[in-house]
Amino acid sequence: MNLNTMPTMFTSQDYGKPINEKLSHTLRRNTSKDDFANVATTTGISFSTIRDVIYRTNSLTRSNSKAIEELLRIAFDNSLARQLLAEGDKRYLNQFLRGVK
Repeated sequence: MNLNTMPTMFTSQDYGKPINEKLSHTLRRNTSKDDFANVATTTGISFSTIRDVIYRTNSLTRSNSKAIEELLRIAFDNSLARQLLAEGDKRYLNQFLRGVK
């Protein structure tokens, strides 16, 4: 998918300031440095800019928002994958707690 033709998730009011704390924490919890690197490669936004926006030491801009939007998609997918793994882990661990192996 061409990143230049996707609708934006942010509005002009979001630009020029750090992303909100909850988004920052959620993206950090659900993405990795490898995700940052992959997004940097596909968007042309530097790894350090992406990291600084995620960690709130740099403001969101119209330009770097394309990378953050892509990370949002990745974070969503990663959170779903973690949820599925956690559900399987709960069933497995419950077998041990009930004495069934």
